[in-house]
Formats: sequence, structure tokens, C-alpha cells
Amino acid sequence: MKKAFCKALLRLAGWKLGPVGEDVPKCVICVAPHTSNWDFIVGKLFYTSVGRNASFLIKKDWFFFPFNLLFSWLGGVPVDRNKRTSVTDQMVEEFNKRQIFQLAVTPEGTRKKAEDWKKGFYYIAEKAHVPILIAYLDYKKKEAGFKGTFYPTGNVEKDIHTIQEYYRDVTACHPENFVKV
Repeated sequence: MKKAFCKALLRLAGWKLGPVGEDVPKCVICVAPHTSNWDFIVGKLFYTSVGRNASFLIKKDWFFFPFNLLFSWLGGVPVDRNKRTSVTDQMVEEFNKRQIFQLAVTPEGTRKKAEDWKKGFYYIAEKAHVPILIAYLDYKKKEAGFKGTFYPTGNVEKDIHTIQEYYRDVTACHPENFVKV
């Protein structure tokens, strides 16, 4: 029901599904480009329409009643920035205690123009020993999908560059805010 409803909403908005790729029980989903608040909505509709449920990071401060109910239902994972452990370690802990955990992260870290990507998504995947699914939202084609599955090699700079290459032909909602390699 939820799957069909989300698929219908996407179609109603003029979006189509691109390649879906493999369903990996544990992974970090690299979602780019991220230049608009609409990215969350389109991405969530896409992922739900293919029968999957992605989690996402949200400040622990937002987890108070009644918002905690909404964010939990949507897949929000509270992050405590005051904790002594890093966000990477907190997420690795989540991967270790769950059978299925698919964590969506926007590597730009902002909707504004970001010259460099944040590498947290990469370090989480590397430390948790999970692949990175390369998800895209192409506003020119009005298409959401996956470009592939990437396994971190430990060579951070080279791997990030390789991942960015997947987005070379993707058009952001606000193209002026998406820096391509």
C-alpha cells in the first residue's frame, strides 16, 4: 500500500523511476545532488516506492514529543553531538545492532554550494564494512534511481572522486549549487 501510494505520488509529480539496483540489507546511501528541501521528499518517495526504508541522520534535539514520533516513523536516527563518540562511531554502532540498516546521507552536507564533500558517509561505510549505494535525483530528467554500488577501498580521496564521477551527468534542482568534478 505504502509502496504503491509513493509511486503514484511520484508519477503525479512527473517523476519516473530510474535503475533500482540491488537491495542491500546494510548500506550507506550516498544521495546527491542535494540543493533543495525537495530532495528529501523526492528521495523518500522514491526509496519507499521501490519497497525500501532508508534511515537518515537528525539532531537529537529534534527528538522531542510529538516530533520524535514523526521522525522515528520516517526513519530518523537521532545523533547526539554532545556525546564523546563521533557520529561515525554512533552510526557504526547502529549498523552493528541491526539486521537491516540503510542509512541515507547527503555528502554535500548543505543545500548551498559546497566545493568539497563531507567524507562522513564514506567513513561510516568503511568502518561498518558496508557498501555505498549511489543514489541520484535528476531534476532535468525528473528521474530518481541508483547509479551503482561502491565498496570503499580505503583510498579516501580516490574513492570520493570515483563516486563524484557517477554524478557527472545529473542535474540538481538548483544546478548552480552543485559542484561537479
